[in-house]
Amino acid sequence: FGPDGKLYFNMGNEGKQLMDKDGKPIIDKDGNEVATSRKPYQEGLVFRCNLDGSQLETLGWNFRNNWELAVDSFGTIWQSDNDDDGNKGVRINYVMEYGNYGYKDEFTGAAWKTARENLEKEIPQQHWHLNDPGVVPTMLLTGAGSPTGICIYEGTLLPEVFRNQVIHCDAGPSIVRAYVTKKDGAGYKAEIVNVLDGSARDNWFRPSDVCVAPDGSLFVSDWYDPGVGGHNQQDVDRGRIFRLAPPGVKYSVPKYDFTTPAGCLAALDSPALSARYAAYSALQKMGQPAGAALHAAFFKADNDPRLRARALFCGAALVAGGGQKQFVAEMVKRTLQETDPDIRVLALRLARLHEVDLSAVASAAKDTSPEVRRELAISLRHNKSPAAAGLWADLAAQYDGKDRWYLEALGLAADKQWDAFLDAYLAKTSEPWKTTTGRDILWRSRGKQTPALLVKIIKDPATPESDQPRYFRALDFLSGREKDAALKTLLE
Repeated sequence: FGPDGKLYFNMGNEGKQLMDKDGKPIIDKDGNEVATSRKPYQEGLVFRCNLDGSQLETLGWNFRNNWELAVDSFGTIWQSDNDDDGNKGVRINYVMEYGNYGYKDEFTGAAWKTARENLEKEIPQQHWHLNDPGVVPTMLLTGAGSPTGICIYEGTLLPEVFRNQVIHCDAGPSIVRAYVTKKDGAGYKAEIVNVLDGSARDNWFRPSDVCVAPDGSLFVSDWYDPGVGGHNQQDVDRGRIFRLAPPGVKYSVPKYDFTTPAGCLAALDSPALSARYAAYSALQKMGQPAGAALHAAFFKADNDPRLRARALFCGAALVAGGGQKQFVAEMVKRTLQETDPDIRVLALRLARLHEVDLSAVASAAKDTSPEVRRELAISLRHNKSPAAAGLWADLAAQYDGKDRWYLEALGLAADKQWDAFLDAYLAKTSEPWKTTTGRDILWRSRGKQTPALLVKIIKDPATPESDQPRYFRALDFLSGREKDAALKTLLE
């Protein structure tokens, strides 16, 4: 359950197809049939929908064997993914919405071992096609493993290092880890801090899931088996559940009053997702009294930012459900003036969720934080507003030549509108094929002008020979007569 009131779930690359209760194929909000058959998606998928199954979105694709995902209070999605066994490519992803995550070749569906131009140097990077334009970066590679359950720890009972971090089980190496994240441009980087390690004394420890309890402690389930993988369960009689808490802290379950706005707000502040779900559901039924309480909770500046985020998500849904979309737009505009960039990111996610007009969020194109500009870029995806191309050009002009997350956000934004967006950028930028930043944007682009511009880069005497495979590889993702004409000039 996400803070926006939506259901988030996924399926691995053997899921094949998503069907409704009558066995009919699901069509997502982009009008695509949800299947792994490369029309247009392939391999593992990530989804979001209403609790009744309506308005399904495909939020990410081309994973291998993604087990579970977690959503934090700002609406950021986190997920692990399993490599082909034995290739030390298990990964932790920040799921940037609508991205391709690179398990198979985007254009041909070829496996990662297939020879290709500009091949990555090491197998874990090769495994996810990380040198290909159109592939979202991997936040963290964790080596060999069998990743399982995941959650976000948004409590205060455990030590500071674990707070607001991803907690994840990996049954292969018998370990539960925290991935302590830091912002990295428009994305994230992370380091590992172990929570539970069974490898030294009990390698039958096979953690399968981790959840935050109502008192802020952690529960970890352990299926307890000598082996992992290959559907080869050997011990069917034993299993364990662990509780992690500071010494001397006994387990207790807080009692909440879900009949009053104040009681629901107390529950909305719970570290346990179950309590927050119950609070959100009750608040949506209360009407105006709940709206006033949620408004006050969000605009109380000394409240925890994550509680403020939950209150804003819940309040916007309440108002939009009452038909007051203009009020949501005003909330978005006001929230974009907040000093905390995480809250400004939330404003843009709210605008997408409730289909707020692009004019309400255009000011974010000049935001000082790359993650805020990333979210505006994602908001431009398939947006038919006359202002969209100009805003994209403004965002592209601020690319720093180093931030792959930001570059891929620009690529996601321009999907199905590359010609208009690229034309706006070229009109704004002088000879981008001569600059590092411009070359990166052209490498990622998919417009009709792209093949000729890539060939111009390849033929430029200033282009090092070692860089040429990168641009030849980019040509693999283009087709049509413009590409044919550009390639003929290379032969000449």
